[in-house]
Amino acid sequence: MTRTVEKIVAEVSALADAELDELFAWLADFEAQRMDAWYEAIAADCRPGGRLQGLLDRARDDIAAGNTKPLDEILDHK
Repeated sequence: MTRTVEKIVAEVSALADAELDELFAWLADFEAQRMDAWYEAIAADCRPGGRLQGLLDRARDDIAAGNTKPLDEILDHK
């Protein structure tokens, strides 16, 4: 653990319950914003011309050519 994180841990450990609730609410909002940005980046990569365009085209071509199997046939359900 870095010294910065150690200081944060010490400070958080000293918080009253109400302050912890406030911190946890802020952290939840902060994480939600980060996830929103991550989902948007994935969506942008999947749009036409995006970074995943080649993979999506290949998958669609394989599906159209019948070169795929149902997932149940691939997974081992023992």
